[in-house]
Amino acid sequence: MFPSRMALSQSSLLCGPLEELQELAFIERPIRRSLKTAEEIDQLTVDEDLNDIERAVYLLSVGQEVQRASVISNLPSLVRQNPAETFRRVVPKVREVLNGAGGEIQLAAAGSFLTILQDDIILIHTHTYSILKTVLLHLNHRDTVVSNAWLETLLSAINALPKETIKQEVLNPLLYQSQLSHSPQARLASCRILGKAACKFDSHIVKKELLPFARSLCQDPEFEVRACMCRQLEGIARATGVDDTRMELLPELVELAGDEASTVRLAAFDTIINLMEMMDSDNRLHVVIPLVMSVCETSSQADEAIVASLSFQFGKLCSGLAGSLSDEQKGRLLQRFKMMCVAGLQTEGNQTDGNNEATLIRCNCCYNLPAMVVFADSAHFLSELYPSFSSLCSDPEVSVRRSAAASFHQVVKLLGSNVQLVHKELLCLLQDDALEVLDALMNYLEETLEAVLSRGENLALDNKFPELLSALLLAEQKVGGSLRWRLHEKLLQRYCCLARLLPGELLFQSFSSRIFIILTTNKVLPVQREAARTFCTFLRYNRNQEQRQEMMERLIQDLAQGRSYWNRLRFLDVCETATEIFSRKYFNEHFLIPALELVHDPVANVRYKLCQLLPRLRSSLRLPADKQLLQKLDFCVQKLLCREKDKDVVATIRKTVLELDKLDLSEPFHKRQERDLLDQKKEKEETLLLEIEQLERQQNDGKLNSDKHTERKRRDSKTSLSATKSMSVTSSGAVTSSSGKEMRKAKLSRSRSLSSQPTTSKPLNSDRTLKVKELSSTSGSGKSSMLSSKDDSLRTAHFTMATQSAASMPVLIRSNTTSLLDRASTLDQRDHRSSTLDHRTSNMDHRNNMMDHRTSTLDHRTSANDQRDYRTSTLDQ
Repeated sequence: MFPSRMALSQSSLLCGPLEELQELAFIERPIRRSLKTAEEIDQLTVDEDLNDIERAVYLLSVGQEVQRASVISNLPSLVRQNPAETFRRVVPKVREVLNGAGGEIQLAAAGSFLTILQDDIILIHTHTYSILKTVLLHLNHRDTVVSNAWLETLLSAINALPKETIKQEVLNPLLYQSQLSHSPQARLASCRILGKAACKFDSHIVKKELLPFARSLCQDPEFEVRACMCRQLEGIARATGVDDTRMELLPELVELAGDEASTVRLAAFDTIINLMEMMDSDNRLHVVIPLVMSVCETSSQADEAIVASLSFQFGKLCSGLAGSLSDEQKGRLLQRFKMMCVAGLQTEGNQTDGNNEATLIRCNCCYNLPAMVVFADSAHFLSELYPSFSSLCSDPEVSVRRSAAASFHQVVKLLGSNVQLVHKELLCLLQDDALEVLDALMNYLEETLEAVLSRGENLALDNKFPELLSALLLAEQKVGGSLRWRLHEKLLQRYCCLARLLPGELLFQSFSSRIFIILTTNKVLPVQREAARTFCTFLRYNRNQEQRQEMMERLIQDLAQGRSYWNRLRFLDVCETATEIFSRKYFNEHFLIPALELVHDPVANVRYKLCQLLPRLRSSLRLPADKQLLQKLDFCVQKLLCREKDKDVVATIRKTVLELDKLDLSEPFHKRQERDLLDQKKEKEETLLLEIEQLERQQNDGKLNSDKHTERKRRDSKTSLSATKSMSVTSSGAVTSSSGKEMRKAKLSRSRSLSSQPTTSKPLNSDRTLKVKELSSTSGSGKSSMLSSKDDSLRTAHFTMATQSAASMPVLIRSNTTSLLDRASTLDQRDHRSSTLDHRTSNMDHRNNMMDHRTSTLDHRTSANDQRDYRTSTLDQ
């Protein structure tokens, strides 16, 4: 069966068309080894004995066009090596080559001269003639691209040229070229040169010589020349000053603002807004405001260029005119801004009309949102700007939503305590389908979350708070599931700020497990390292001892002792990050031993990574406190030197041993001192976090004890009330027994009443005895409870003071951890006062015990008196 198929396929190949066989025949042709002939190679060959200057001169003289272009492009490096010889021998040859050269060589020469001028390679005063004459000679090239390239070179040269040279070599020819007999291209170049050269001269010269020249160009018949000169009036106005601008240039700009060409009107409008800071209140009131109002009213979709420029300048415009506008004018400007926020959107379903100008207008509105919040006042944000802001955050175009996300952090800062108004929009941007929007939001996520989470009260009890956390987690999962690993790395880097903005318990429940999964499963190394940094940051700022223990055990069990060598390599990466985040003490207690135990790892890559990490581990040790750890590290090095068989690991450990030997000697003393101070600072912060944790626990225990004490006090008050009633009955009986016949009658009546109830007489008597004992014990315990309550109140007051600082300390740690170090000494003093208070409390407890002993003696005597009363009553019977 198979041979028949092979025969069929061979026959079909042989019987195929002749063209296919001819196409396959080119394989048998001899391949040409060189693309150049021998004569061409001889022409391109240069003597190797020539130096750079001689070779450049030779190639410019007899070389081909590609060689000449290469020499001209390499001209800046020749100037750096030998400027004198280059300008004496090479630059004249370049000038000769440029005469009649093509566009490629012209562009290369313009770029080389521009580089020489911008890099300040030479002293421009020395070689002014060599560069400036060449530039001016080719400024009016027939090719527009080449002419613009030479114009950029000239504009760069103006910054370095002296005034006299500019006036003689540049401005005098400029007066001639600006005449109407010359081409519009030459007049456009004159406008740009005039605006650039105005900043080099005094205001008197600008007003006398340059300003009339600028006015004539503003009246040019070509609208492109008028628009170009109108945009250059800003530089001329800043050179002349405020008074001349108001008297000379402002009427010219107002006239150009009413030009028939929209390009000229747009240029005049932009120039007036840029010069608004140089105008007084009268000019703003009588010139700028009517102009802006007319533009806002007359601009329509047919003239979208002006609307786009207006939308870009709108925030700056409103900020500059805020003090001169009436309430009605402010309302009109806000209404115009609202209309621009929905420009190009159809009313049904927010469908766009596909207009790029409308999309640009909405993007500009996003850019101006912070300025408009200030203009409208954040107190009126909900009524004035919130609908427009919400529309921009849910715009159908991705570019608009990206612009809204980029300015979101500034809006939430300006809202202050009203930040909850934009909570829905924040969730919308976090859950956006386009990763570009999330990327723009991540750039300032820390500032955004800091403004959102630090404003308002009882955020943990608010229903919006869990939604924000779930949106952050979903955003990470969305980015993690994509191929945008750089965005994933940025997101994890921004999530580090949650360690100081959220409680450690909440981070442990919501984020730590997810970050650990990324650390162990993600295959992109930068993402893994950023996940390790985020996890270590969460671990450091967690104030719950059990949760820290669990996180650390998870690192040891799943990474350091994991079954996959990949996870063990990740643990070494975590150790490298932990040396930067934790103090030496914490690192040596938790990370160092598990890292050194990897010397027994069966995988050579793990041991190789350990060898690279040994200098960093050694730098975390300080003698004599870490003597035992140093011995373990030395044992690890000896084991690698003696028993290692992998050649790469052996080479690395030998190199590492040399680094370890000169580790203490190579590091300067001041750098070592800086590291020690930084480590002390980290250790104090970690100690302070532990103290805050203890204070929080004591606060919780104090609340429980206070609740128990309140319940006990309420119960004791009831008991003391019943005991008081029984005491009153007993005392009245004692008085009647000593009053003669009346007392005996009272006893007789009492005995008769008791004899009438023989079954209850004995229990009542014992109950009275119990009541008296209860009273005595209550009196003693009442005093002790008073003392204990006083002691508890003192303790509660002490812990209240401490926990008030503790309650504020997490906020300080979240905002600025280092600021808590200044309060460490204050906490130590409070601890000393607390110990003194405990000593006094123990003395009070001793006194209470003495009082309890006396009370028990009194109870014994009272019981004896009760027995005597019982005997007396029996005798009376």
